[in-house]
Amino acid sequence: MRGKEQDLPFAMRTSRLTLARRLVVVVSACFAAACANSAVSTGVVGAPGVVTQWWRDGVCYEVFVRSFADADGDGIGDLRGLTARLDYINDGNPASSASLGAKCIWLMPIDKSMSYHGYDVTDYYHVDPHYGSDEDFRKLVQEAHRRGIHVIVDFVPNHSSSEHPFFQSALHDPASPYRSWYRWSSVKPEQPSTWGQEVWHKSPVRDEYYYGLFWGGMPDLNYETPAVLQEMQKVAADWLKDMHADGFRFDAIPYLVEDGNQLAHTRGTHDVLRQFGNTVRSEAPGSFTIGEMSDGSAQVLATYYPDQLDAYFAFGVAGATVEAARTGNAASFNQAIQEANATFPAGRWSSFLTNHDQPRVMTVLGGDAAKARVAASAMLMLPGLPFVYYGEEIGMVGAKPDETIRTPMQWSADSNGGFSSGTAWESLQPDWIAKNVATQDHDRGSLLNHYRRLIHFRNAHSALSGGTLDIATTSDAAGAAFVRSTSDETILIALNFGDHAVDRFGIALSSAVAGSGPYRIEPLHADPEGSCMGGMISADGKSVTVDSIAAHGFCSFRLNH
Repeated sequence: MRGKEQDLPFAMRTSRLTLARRLVVVVSACFAAACANSAVSTGVVGAPGVVTQWWRDGVCYEVFVRSFADADGDGIGDLRGLTARLDYINDGNPASSASLGAKCIWLMPIDKSMSYHGYDVTDYYHVDPHYGSDEDFRKLVQEAHRRGIHVIVDFVPNHSSSEHPFFQSALHDPASPYRSWYRWSSVKPEQPSTWGQEVWHKSPVRDEYYYGLFWGGMPDLNYETPAVLQEMQKVAADWLKDMHADGFRFDAIPYLVEDGNQLAHTRGTHDVLRQFGNTVRSEAPGSFTIGEMSDGSAQVLATYYPDQLDAYFAFGVAGATVEAARTGNAASFNQAIQEANATFPAGRWSSFLTNHDQPRVMTVLGGDAAKARVAASAMLMLPGLPFVYYGEEIGMVGAKPDETIRTPMQWSADSNGGFSSGTAWESLQPDWIAKNVATQDHDRGSLLNHYRRLIHFRNAHSALSGGTLDIATTSDAAGAAFVRSTSDETILIALNFGDHAVDRFGIALSSAVAGSGPYRIEPLHADPEGSCMGGMISADGKSVTVDSIAAHGFCSFRLNH
């Protein structure tokens, strides 16, 4: 649906579509006090005078509003529909396990836009009428906060729509005050592109060209003009202070400022991000910013720390997690988390499996629910703020093109899957009658309840939500193990990505963990039930042996002094 961008290579579309629409609605559900080791206290979001880094605790749920829940029956999801479904994400009751327990929601773009996906913004200040009104958004935030959920929105600072009034003015009037807000050339520059795409586009008005990294419908903003940054900072402040959003997901962050033929990761880009970060922290202390950078190595991503945005998505870890689940070999996962842990600041990188730009994880895993369970187990036990893409928790499928990765949520076997009383904007997946929230809700062995148990387990333990990460080594190629620790608690996580159970599963603890012993070992949580049999720590405190761990199994142990 993105017009010319449909012709872009997969890597480019995957990277770009994340375009920073107002960063997501991160909903932080403070449900904690019910558990002795709970990481946060119960209560609503936003206690007066209290500034916390709420994003260091919990799990965030990514929502494509258009596809989540339709309240008015026009076939398009909307903010009132999402508000009515908040209890599914988090009902605000720490003692209940009926909801997912996510403490944050990230909303894909909800600004006025010409497209279904919203990454080509025509008005940064107002909600797209298809989704409702500005007041509908404020009501959503109010209801989310009442449940202890923070809301972040997609923020798209790299480009506007070619239909934005600023660009239209610049396009038709060379004397326009917005002319310098975009880049123009009287001849088509011979400039190398990032993915082999055209980046200079012919003006439909006169004999000249304008710069648009992704396609002609999304002309890049020119941050060499100070007024551009000032305007976008004003936009951010408006969403924080007037709309009461809790932060942003910044789309396509590497490409904000070009330097000659260097189109990504320039010094100018780092400077602009630093100023964005400072604006958010100044306007709304305690707000959260997270950036999308799907291209580049861990070493490149490391250059975006320490003082720009709060966190970044760990695409390398995500890909390695899914690959380990797909192949049954944990080597890629172990290497990726080791690299991330050594390279990025603690708690400031976010795990996930797939997002709205990538084939859904259940499709990548060939529809194997056991593989999906172990992938989720691994992802949800890692540090930082993990992200779950809507429908992932019930095993929704979808491959390219992008529309089929963003199909309506499958709530029930009712008409249109319970998504809408009207004709859905996009057809549901063919399996929606058998695979939906209602059919999995009371099935203890369902993928949905696996996600619920793991998220609540994470919420209940400070070591899992905010502890350090120490990588262990295992005796089996399919195995992975690591330790999450705070001053009060140490938890060992063991995973078997393989298709076969492993007996005498050996785990060698890191020297840092072993040196803090000796320990007594206490079984905590296993999923599916019965995945792990026994657990014994060696006399020297340097290793743990699990008698047996099931295929695709997850188990955890508390290491007590």
